[in-house]
Amino acid sequence: MSSTAARAADQGTGEGRERHRVWSVAEHLDDILGHIHPLDPIELQLLDALGCVLVEDVTVPAALPPFDNSAMDGYAVRTADVGAATGEHPAVLTVVGDIAAGSGELPAVGPGEAARIMTGAPLPPGGQAVVPVEWTDGGLDNGPVSGMPARSSDPHGGSGLVRVFRPVRDGQHVRTRGSDAGAGELALSAGTVLGAAQIGLLAAIGRSTVRVRPRPRVVVLSTGSELVQPGEETGPGRIYDSNSYQLTAAAQEAGAIAYRVGSVADDAETLRATVEDQLSRADIVVTSGGVSVGAYDVVKEAMHEVEFRTLAMQPGKPQGFGRVGSDRTPLLALPGNPVSSYVSFELFVRPVIRTMLGAGLVHRTTVRAVCPDGIASSPEGRRQFLRGWYESAAPGQPGTVAPVGGAGSHLIKALARANALIVIPEDVAEVAPGAEVDVVLLA
Repeated sequence: MSSTAARAADQGTGEGRERHRVWSVAEHLDDILGHIHPLDPIELQLLDALGCVLVEDVTVPAALPPFDNSAMDGYAVRTADVGAATGEHPAVLTVVGDIAAGSGELPAVGPGEAARIMTGAPLPPGGQAVVPVEWTDGGLDNGPVSGMPARSSDPHGGSGLVRVFRPVRDGQHVRTRGSDAGAGELALSAGTVLGAAQIGLLAAIGRSTVRVRPRPRVVVLSTGSELVQPGEETGPGRIYDSNSYQLTAAAQEAGAIAYRVGSVADDAETLRATVEDQLSRADIVVTSGGVSVGAYDVVKEAMHEVEFRTLAMQPGKPQGFGRVGSDRTPLLALPGNPVSSYVSFELFVRPVIRTMLGAGLVHRTTVRAVCPDGIASSPEGRRQFLRGWYESAAPGQPGTVAPVGGAGSHLIKALARANALIVIPEDVAEVAPGAEVDVVLLA
């Protein structure tokens, strides 16, 4: 039987029809996510947990702050002693000592007395408020000052007399115990993505570790003997490898730990060996290129566990998905044109990363927007994703979006200027000026 006849016979079977059918974007994504599960939780040191998703509620073990403390550099006073203070008639108080942040033994403040106090230092017994140093003469008897001299240059600053030119009320410039959070309060809820502020809160309540879902490890590699690394000479027929950089950056933006392997030549044995070598540090493998119908499509030749599909979309028609190695690591094979690979990443890889991370928001936000100039044509039977620039409008009103560049899957400059993808359904051949469209926001 000839190869043509064999293909025809194969297409007549259920297996052949399944292999050669055209998949919708939703079908391909649903099939991928059906094989993906959140990573198992682990205990991590705080800084290692940055970007991870919390899997437990965290409560405050003790009041925060744990004691009344000064919000200003100045003087702890009794409010009655400074109630009538003015610039012409300052209150004159005896300074009974210095209180620095971290001080243990505190001087008591009695009537007619003050204690020089630093920001964050505990309020002393008898102290009812803090007078900022700028409202005093700093003990220099020479009008208001702008600050305190360094302790090393003025070791006697915590003694003598201080003149106060303005009154304060009870509790003014004092951070009271528990004013941030009380003991037993919820600090962070399960599902929180840990950013810098959340890491700071965990440290502030005394946590050194936290239980989270780890960030997925994504290995990214490009294929193609024509690829040259940036910084090197290209030569005839050669181009720079942009995909591995673009996809690695996209994986990091999505919340993953990403490893850029770079480009692999069009050799099936080399590619397979490279993938197998990377599996020890991969929760996901992403390749670009080598998934179409050409004689040098090396990913299709090398990765037999991957199912290669035709999708009803533009750009990004050829796609591959499978699970490789003894741990059944997901491998997503994306097309090689820069725009195709990026759009494919947004539609398929990013949701995988977000699912493994356990993030609440798996998909990019989609909104409706008016397309003032319309879109002249869209390929019949394919869902088109055009690069666009979206501008929001007043609350309750649709924003506007305009295409950026053409539809070519090589137009990476236009991609760099876009902040959205304009979605044109399979059954829409053109978009009339002023019509509304779905827009996937990329930021």
